Amino acid sequence: MMENQITDSRYSWTRLGLTLLIATVINAGMWAIIVIMPAVETEYGGSRAMASLPYTLTMIGFGTGNYVLGRAVDRFGITYSLLIASGLTALGYGLATLSSSLLMLSLAQLLVGFASSIGFGPLIADISHWFVRRRGIAVAVAASGNYLSGAIWPILLANVLQDSGWRAVYLVMAVVTLVAVIPLAFALRPSLPEEAHTAAEQASILNAKSAGISPRALQYLLGLAGIGCCVAMSMPQVHIVALCVGLGYGPAVGAQMLSLMLLGGVASRIVSGLLADRLGGVRTLLIGSILQCLALFLYLPAGGMVSLYLVSMIFGLSQGGIVPSYALIVREYMPAKEAGARVGFVMMATIMGMALGGWLSGVIYDVSGSYTLAFVNGIIWNGLNIGIILWLISRSRPRMPRAAVA
Repeated sequence: MMENQITDSRYSWTRLGLTLLIATVINAGMWAIIVIMPAVETEYGGSRAMASLPYTLTMIGFGTGNYVLGRAVDRFGITYSLLIASGLTALGYGLATLSSSLLMLSLAQLLVGFASSIGFGPLIADISHWFVRRRGIAVAVAASGNYLSGAIWPILLANVLQDSGWRAVYLVMAVVTLVAVIPLAFALRPSLPEEAHTAAEQASILNAKSAGISPRALQYLLGLAGIGCCVAMSMPQVHIVALCVGLGYGPAVGAQMLSLMLLGGVASRIVSGLLADRLGGVRTLLIGSILQCLALFLYLPAGGMVSLYLVSMIFGLSQGGIVPSYALIVREYMPAKEAGARVGFVMMATIMGMALGGWLSGVIYDVSGSYTLAFVNGIIWNGLNIGIILWLISRSRPRMPRAAVA
């Protein structure tokens, strides 16, 4: 009988396409608050730092959800986890529309962030089991759903925001989440056979031994590196709309720059995925971190509309592959059966870095009156990330598992 490939199979690629669709829809919970931030600041008043609070709690929820829902996927599977998470996401949107204060909105965003996180780390961990030879590109495509969501939905909902306000935007997203995610979740019900985990498990054990560091210690080290890179990443992604409003260009221009940045990030993630299949996750992460740092330097002299468009595109093209590389490193060095929890923890750390960076940038703006020092702050944190990865890359060379067959 002809052997049927389990990993890197036709079904694996079909599942990847479904995963991308789900991620593109449900990850909107992370980006919607950025687009409506100027409208929220106008409605509720307060400082730029206070207006950033809903985003900060969104990211705290998003980060926590990556770990908690990642553990749920390890135990209950991706389908049941998606069904619960999509319902909670829609509920969070609904509660946000009922808010009468910045605090109530922030608490609703905590739920939105927590539940919508299912579309990031947990989905990435799930699809990583279905690929070996092309795991890098598969993880990159799945992670691109996060950026596609941020690039597509702000443009699609711009007229709703302008004509009917931010509450109408959230009602639309609540309906779209339920209608799109629930049917697609059932399409992911097939599970990977037990024997497909064996080769990956053996390779991760060898990699961990060669690095001379325990999985738990490596997990914490990657978490610290993730915080560093994402504090840096958050400045342009979180505050580009507010930056454009402050410069007099308006929120629409800022939303376009954000979309351009995120579309560049999608391209970067695909290229990085192809590169990771040749170089591995650690080296790919180092390349992305260095490019991101260089792009942040370019923001310092930029101030005109054209230059900001250009630098935003460069920034997106430089850093898109960073976060998926963490998931690849986890799969290269840590047990396959713990992928949901381990990937979820590191993704949680990166999201916490985004939350911390978004808040710090608002505080720095309030104190200094500009975003220049906020960019400098990001560059310093980026240096921490690069240092950790340079240390790790000097320790070992990861071994690739053999493809599993049935």
